[in-house]
Amino acid sequence: MLEYLLRLALLLPLLAGLIWGSLWLTRWLQTRLGTAPGAAGGTRRLQLVETSFLAPGIKLAVVRFRDREILLGCTRQGLVRLGEAPAEAAILPESI
Repeated sequence: MLEYLLRLALLLPLLAGLIWGSLWLTRWLQTRLGTAPGAAGGTRRLQLVETSFLAPGIKLAVVRFRDREILLGCTRQGLVRLGEAPAEAAILPESI
């Protein structure tokens, strides 16, 4: 029983450290490769604006592409374009 508790006391912190390290490495690689949202680098042509979960395996997504906002239906089988509209300009507060 004592041997089991010693192994548990050694392996649980090791496992927690490995989990934390893999999460840190993933975040670091995403920012380095420029795949994370808000990552440094050039502007991206395709931007995910909003998603909405409808049911298991079904989502609605709004993406901005070339000054257009496109509504997509996303299922396990694929994507369907449901609608399109001009992109709304960012509303900036007026200076006094």
